[in-house]
Amino acid sequence: QVQLVESGGGLVHPGGSLRLSCVASGLSLTSYAMAWYRQTPGNERDLVARISISGITNHADSVKGRFGISRDVAKRTIYLQMNSLNAEDTAVYYCHAQLWGSGQSYWGQGTQVTVSS
Repeated sequence: QVQLVESGGGLVHPGGSLRLSCVASGLSLTSYAMAWYRQTPGNERDLVARISISGITNHADSVKGRFGISRDVAKRTIYLQMNSLNAEDTAVYYCHAQLWGSGQSYWGQGTQVTVSS
């Protein structure tokens, strides 16, 4: 059974940093592309960053240079390091896993990130 569990969200001041974690049980990070999405009320989930099964990363333009996705295959964990946070980064952040070459995918329950002074 696949389960994605996010952690690390919270309240941070503008300019601050947070690191989100997503522990993936029941799957291998070398078979699933992993990603972070975020969602604000009334809006769709937007892709923040993705890491492929081979470890290639890409990031949304809005977070390039500030956020970084990484993974630890042995720990089945992906991370999102978020620096220079601003109010526009306030959202619920979701971990997503997609089986490579398949439509099979999974979501975590989300973790709230609030950037406020």
